[in-house]
Amino acid sequence: MNLAELGGFLFDQPLMTLTIIAILLAVGAGMLAATRPRLGQAMRNAGYLGLVAALLLTVAQLAGHNSRSDAALLLDRTRPAEIVGSETVIAMRADGHFWVEAQLNGTPVEFLIDTGATYTGVSRRVAERVGLRPDANDAGVILETANGPIVARMAEADSLRFGGIQANALPVAIGPDGEVDTNVIGMNLLSRLGAWRVEENRLILVPRQG
Repeated sequence: MNLAELGGFLFDQPLMTLTIIAILLAVGAGMLAATRPRLGQAMRNAGYLGLVAALLLTVAQLAGHNSRSDAALLLDRTRPAEIVGSETVIAMRADGHFWVEAQLNGTPVEFLIDTGATYTGVSRRVAERVGLRPDANDAGVILETANGPIVARMAEADSLRFGGIQANALPVAIGPDGEVDTNVIGMNLLSRLGAWRVEENRLILVPRQG
């Protein structure tokens, strides 16, 4: 391997390069400690910082490859919906679900898109924040959740919007705080679309034409 090939190899392996540089700094610091103590100390500190940085980057890289790890879920964030032509594309998160930040009555709210949910639903706390008020004549509906059945009150959202999707006058189920931990977009919104499909860890939503 000539010098150019070595340089190219190290350029493609930044973590290894950082580790090698840190080790060389630490070794050089030991050689200079007796004759140039200040320079040796500075090199030693730089070497230690380089090793710590390499360790942290390695941990972050491993967490990213292990999509089910707690670290990956912590580092992963809900991404904005992407508009591609007339379609709205949502990337799968590390937990294997599709999440999106939507504007509910103009207020940002994080939603899980749940094709098994009949209604779009939010917690009472979120409903109060976005100005959703249950219908006074509504006796409530029983909904099945991951934590068991709950009684939810129905309200109507003026708008729910994300990417190129907008639903007006949308029925929304309001669940009790403590029993509803996740806001969901359900089939009462998805059924208004022209089509939706999953391709390569992406949820693709197509608005209805006309």
